[in-house]
Amino acid sequence: MQPTLLLGTRKGLIAYHSNGRCWEVENLSFEGQPVSVAYSDPRNGTWWACLDHGHWGVKLHRSADRGANWEEIPAPAYPEGEEVKDGTPATTRYIWSMAHGGTRSGSKIWLGTDPGGLFMSEDGGNNFRLVESLWQHPTRKTGWFGGGRDQPGIHSILVDPRNEDHIYIGISCAGVFETIDGGSSWAVRNKGMRAEWLPDPEAEVGHDPHILVAAPTDPDILWQQNHVGIFRSTNGAQTWEEISQPEGPARFGFAIAVADDDPHQAWVAPADSDMVRTAIKGALCICRTDDGGKHWKECRKGLPQENCFDIVYRHALATSGDALAFGTTTGNLFFSPDRGDSWQTLNNYLPMIYSVQFTG
Repeated sequence: MQPTLLLGTRKGLIAYHSNGRCWEVENLSFEGQPVSVAYSDPRNGTWWACLDHGHWGVKLHRSADRGANWEEIPAPAYPEGEEVKDGTPATTRYIWSMAHGGTRSGSKIWLGTDPGGLFMSEDGGNNFRLVESLWQHPTRKTGWFGGGRDQPGIHSILVDPRNEDHIYIGISCAGVFETIDGGSSWAVRNKGMRAEWLPDPEAEVGHDPHILVAAPTDPDILWQQNHVGIFRSTNGAQTWEEISQPEGPARFGFAIAVADDDPHQAWVAPADSDMVRTAIKGALCICRTDDGGKHWKECRKGLPQENCFDIVYRHALATSGDALAFGTTTGNLFFSPDRGDSWQTLNNYLPMIYSVQFTG
C-alpha cells in the first residue's frame, strides 16, 4: 500500500499519511477553496491542485515539496474564437481530470476540462495547448452535451503504459474515445453501450460514462460506471458488456476502481437512482466483484447502515494493494486494509470530497 492519501475537497487539498499504525493529516493547502482534482504525479512526486474558484475561475498550482510551497501556473485556456456550440464561446470552466503522459517523455501531462476540451503539456505543465484533433471531431458540436454539468466534460484519461500514444478518454456526455497515434486522430468506442435518453439508445455518441478505468495488469480490460449501469470491455473498448446486478445494489453510481494485481477484481460505490442520488435505503455500501462482474459482494462491515445520505463522486474511490479508501459527499472518509471486507472511519467532518488518490 502507498502510504499517502491525497484528497481534493470542497474546502481545500488535504493529505493524510500512514505511519503503519494510524493515519494523520500531513498537509492542508488552499483552505476554504474548492479543489476539483488533487493529483500526485508518480513519475516525480509533484503534487497538483486544480482549483475551482467561483469568482476567480479555474486556477492551477503545483508543488515539488509535498505541499509546503505552491507555484501557480497558467491554467489551460481555449484559443480565442473557439466555440462550444455556434454562438457559445469556449472558456475553461472546470478541470475535471489529470494524467501523466508516461515515462518515455517524463514531462507530458494531459488535462480534461469542461466544456469538453483535452489539453496537453510537453514541458511539465508550464504550457498547455488544446488538442485540436479531438476538439474538431465531427461529432462534438452535434453529439456532445452536458449531463450533471451544463456542458460536456472530460473526466477520464487513460494512458496505456505499454504504448504512451495509445489513450482512452471518457466524456460526459459523449462516451469513450480512443487514439492510437498520440492524439492525432480519434475513434468512438461505444459499441454495446446504450443511452436511454436518446431517440436511438445505441447512437454512436451521446453516452454518459461516469468514470472510465483500466486494469493495471491488463490495460485491454476496461471498466466504466455508466449512468445506466456498470460496463466492462475485455477487448480494448472495441465492445462493451453490461455487468450490472439486475436487482442488487451494483447498478447506478459514479465511482469504480480496479485491483492493482487482478484485472477481474473491482469495486463500485452504489447510489440510488439518478433521480434520488443518495445511499440506497439509507445504508452505505461498497460492492466488489472477483470474477469480472459475474457476481457482486456487498461490503458493509464498518460502514453506516442507517440514516445515511452519502454517495461517492467519480474520482473519490481509490485502491492500492490490499487497501481501499473512499470519500463521500458529506465529508466522510473511510479506509479498508483488506480489499473492502472491513472498513475504518478516518474522519467524519471533512468537506465534500471530490477526489481520492493513493500516492507515495
